[in-house]
Amino acid sequence: MAQPEGLRFRPAGVADAGVIAALHADSWRNHYRGAYSDSFLDGDVLADRTAVWAERFATDDRGTLTVLAEDDGGLVGFAHTVFDADPAWGALLDNLHVRRGQKRRGIGSELVALVAQAVIERNMRLYVWVLEQNLDAQAFYQARGAVGVGRRPVHAPGGVASRLNGTPTGLRYAWPDPAAALTRPRS
Repeated sequence: MAQPEGLRFRPAGVADAGVIAALHADSWRNHYRGAYSDSFLDGDVLADRTAVWAERFATDDRGTLTVLAEDDGGLVGFAHTVFDADPAWGALLDNLHVRRGQKRRGIGSELVALVAQAVIERNMRLYVWVLEQNLDAQAFYQARGAVGVGRRPVHAPGGVASRLNGTPTGLRYAWPDPAAALTRPRS
């Protein structure tokens, strides 16, 4: 499958932190309700994500990769990967978010494929954590070759317990072979 029409993919830089944080916060507001508290999602989430992305870009960290998907209107998606995140599981696809109204255009599939290529070049495994309530994300990763291999309680954003509703569960999905993520299904 060819890259989605009208899109450009590139590595992110420090100047992109603000737009990434805004998309990240918007995605959390739309997909993490129930797991994260409404007061956090309706209040501090943008400030939290802005601080996280400013910190991520504060150093020249060759142990991570953030890839942006853009069109003429700006940022439409991004993926952030932490290489060597876990000795057993390898590289962590820590974030993958696509702007509302832009889904089902192949943007997420292309971002996963670009991440998978970078992981393969480093001879690593690849995994991602997904909220148990996020059935769409689970189906997305399964369609791209990932399989469920574990579960754990979700860590509170910024370590602030009140930002969670109860104890939501995260599901680990891993690719037995990251090359499976290079195939971009139509969904």
